[in-house]
Amino acid sequence: MQIEKYHIPFHNQINRIFLRSFIRTLFHILGRVTIVGAENVPFGKPYVIAINHISIFDPPLAVSFWPEKPEVIGAADVFEKKGQGPLLTMYGVIPVHRGDYDRVLLEKILAILKSGRPLLLAPEGGRSHKPAMRRAMPGIGYIIEHAQVPVLPVGLVGTTDDFWQRAKAYWLGKRRERPELEMRIGKPIHFPPITQKGAERRAARQSNADLVMRTIAGLLPEEYHGVYAGQAIHPT
Repeated sequence: MQIEKYHIPFHNQINRIFLRSFIRTLFHILGRVTIVGAENVPFGKPYVIAINHISIFDPPLAVSFWPEKPEVIGAADVFEKKGQGPLLTMYGVIPVHRGDYDRVLLEKILAILKSGRPLLLAPEGGRSHKPAMRRAMPGIGYIIEHAQVPVLPVGLVGTTDDFWQRAKAYWLGKRRERPELEMRIGKPIHFPPITQKGAERRAARQSNADLVMRTIAGLLPEEYHGVYAGQAIHPT
């Protein structure tokens, strides 16, 4: 597979400066934001950021408060939504069609990581609309196999669908405190090469994807564990 050099358009680079600053400020106004584990970020090196995905608030929270400017993969259908689509385009989010194998997309992902940049994605493949996690799709396992870079598990707490309503209630005097938001960054996970073939290879990819989610679960309250209840890997 021939990997072309990855290039970020200049207008996206400029947009990211303003978007990240604006969204950070907005989150600080609406909620009380806490970042835990920032020391685990391997600055200047390629890695995948894997987050749990409850609502539309997760990606902007993670991206705007991340200490580096990550590349981001987002569902293609979100680009069609009036409020979200233009913001994704301004940042330069890379669209992905859920459940489809896309060789061009994989080449772009590998080019991003080869260039030394971090890449943010949600292994669940979409919003759960409730704290309980769903099972990871095999996509992240495929990326792990081909890119051979570490994965940083990130647990997001408080980003439920009602976050805006809770923040609004505070500013209307109906709530005593702003809603709390927390981003918990775990230690990098390193994976050995996959040597199996056929069905065993596919099972190994899914096992790696599940390992990422189990590690994210270990960073989250029990009510967030969902299908990974009883399987969480807690940080040591």
